[in-house]
Amino acid sequence: MKAFRNTAAALAGVGAMLAVAAVPANSQSLGGILGSAKKVAEAASVSDEEIVAYFGQMSEKMDADNPVATLDDPYGARLAALTQGLDSYDGLDLDIKAYLVKDVNAFAMGDGTVRIMAGLMDEFNDDEVRCVIGHEIGHVKLEHGQKRLKRALQQDAALSVAGTASSDVKRIAESELGGLIQDVMYAQHSQKAETRSDDYALKFMADNGYDQEACATAMDKLAAKSASVGGIELLKTHPSPAKRAKRMRKKIS
Repeated sequence: MKAFRNTAAALAGVGAMLAVAAVPANSQSLGGILGSAKKVAEAASVSDEEIVAYFGQMSEKMDADNPVATLDDPYGARLAALTQGLDSYDGLDLDIKAYLVKDVNAFAMGDGTVRIMAGLMDEFNDDEVRCVIGHEIGHVKLEHGQKRLKRALQQDAALSVAGTASSDVKRIAESELGGLIQDVMYAQHSQKAETRSDDYALKFMADNGYDQEACATAMDKLAAKSASVGGIELLKTHPSPAKRAKRMRKKIS
């Protein structure tokens, strides 16, 4: 089974020799300042439609770089069965699929994409997988990813757009898409964000008639893994699973 590819593409530099008229250094600096200011203003005013379109482009890239399980595959069939009837939740249309990779991880994006790694499905029972799905949807509905995307657009003055989609929403240049995915998806969430997403997952479980205790047992399994294995990606970007399990049991008791 393959390892998860996060598509943090290396940018290839292209050298070029250009004959240009000399420009005063202070003029260049002013131009850079004005350009950066414009970039920040544009990112701050990005529309919801643009945000969803950018997430859609990121999802396309992720699916292209990782093996997606079909319904003929045991992982794809199991995930389809355990998410039957879960086409949408809390106003978000969902596209839930599995990646045939060994990592114990999952993610969701603002366009409704939810991806579960086969390695995680190997460790968790059906309701525990459902809790992970609810947690990742929580990050979307609480706009944690959306805020990261806007922040990345503001901070990366070199980020460009190329071409125009049919909806007239500009697209991120392919050469820069991997770096944007890395900035948006793989930075560690704050403790507050994780706690709020845990609470969201508990509500998600209750609303759909799933066993809330599975959220705590999923954390128990991660806690046991963390004591013996240091390479679980999910543990690199999430707080202590033992503390999360204890807190969630208090919430559902």
